[in-house]
Amino acid sequence: MRCADFYDAELSRHNRHLRAAADVRPLDRVLDIGCGTGQTTREAALAATNGEAFGVDISAEMLAIARQRCLEAGLRNVSFELGDAQSHDLPSAGFDLCISRFGVMFFADPSAAFANIARAMRPGGRLAWMVWQDQEHNKWSGAIRHALAPGSAISEKAGKAFSLGDPAIATKLLGIAGFTSIDFIEVHEPVFYGPDVATALDALAGLYMVKDALTQTGEAPDQPLRRLRALLEAHMTPEGVLFDSRAWIITADRAST
Repeated sequence: MRCADFYDAELSRHNRHLRAAADVRPLDRVLDIGCGTGQTTREAALAATNGEAFGVDISAEMLAIARQRCLEAGLRNVSFELGDAQSHDLPSAGFDLCISRFGVMFFADPSAAFANIARAMRPGGRLAWMVWQDQEHNKWSGAIRHALAPGSAISEKAGKAFSLGDPAIATKLLGIAGFTSIDFIEVHEPVFYGPDVATALDALAGLYMVKDALTQTGEAPDQPLRRLRALLEAHMTPEGVLFDSRAWIITADRAST
């Protein structure tokens, strides 16, 4: 499984919940934050038959794949730009809907980022963002980290993934940015790492977080990989390698005035 495909496969069960909450309409102009290889952007473009979808991401490699897949799908109402949504020059009041699938938790300055996104939304525009709940409800992250480096502390980068897990924090940030009617929908779905242990291990071994951990350990690489394999074997189910997870879908409206 290519790394570019891993993320979409991992979150396949989450995606339908975000799609339902976003409820893209035919005339919508949709902004997709942290769009990656563009799965959610393409789906938005397909639903916005007389509108458009616009994806923003910081990875040029991911965006190249996103553009190629749109060409292959024959989609003409979709475009992508390389940039950090915290400071990217987004068109003022240019969008009716902002979506994000786990792409809004990593900003260096979330207050600035949310304000910039708010400026890009028309008055009354909507958002539907999927974020992880706190790490206590997502033990897959700690379990993988522990398998790779027992006793290691969570890194600042890894902790960022759960930065919007507290509804009070997210509500305050969005309220300051100018959003109202802020609500949280719980999503309890497993993350999918592969149809079997070998595939899951191969996919995880290609991810940056795993490769980075392997370079920093004092052990021979086969030892943490052996522990990782044992962890994956313990999570093998008839439906593949699954880890329990909890997420929020945050919905809100851009204030009309």
